[in-house]
Amino acid sequence: MKATDVLRHDHGEIQRLEKIIIKCSQLLYNGIKVPIKDLEQISLIISEFLDAIHYSREENSYFACVSSYGILQKEIRTFLIEHEFSRRISQKIMMYVQNLKDGKEETEKIARFLRTYSIYLNDHLAKENKFFDNAQKVLSKEEEQAMFDQFQSFVLITTKIDEIIKNIDYLEKQSWFQNKISEHK
Repeated sequence: MKATDVLRHDHGEIQRLEKIIIKCSQLLYNGIKVPIKDLEQISLIISEFLDAIHYSREENSYFACVSSYGILQKEIRTFLIEHEFSRRISQKIMMYVQNLKDGKEETEKIARFLRTYSIYLNDHLAKENKFFDNAQKVLSKEEEQAMFDQFQSFVLITTKIDEIIKNIDYLEKQSWFQNKISEHK
């Protein structure tokens, strides 16, 4: 497996999360309650998986390696800006979920920021997948392997990813996600 394959696999898991985010946002807009613990789980996955793991892999290894060839600089700069945008939306989601947990009515704000996040993810992932196609043309097998080895060397991160995937599995099994919404009205 190559580093690019790992990042594409991450994108597959992120797309699963995106579907959960879209569904959650729609339900909240329609006045259907989603358990606070599930909202917390969504915001935690966004923060831990996208920011702490996936973006870190891209920013600290992959983009740096591709950038060393002096190509795709504009795309990399765009992705760095978009990652910061993602972090800011994530912070807002976490803040409003905490406010909801504390008894404030923040449902509409959570729905709005989740919707914004899903739009961002859809656009961002499409652009990054095209970027990976171009980056793979310049990266050597040795560079791909070295980055892959680096990604795998952090046992804690690998364990965390397994936990996050289980949490995505959990969210996909929830009745509110599977259209069994009558019990949540």
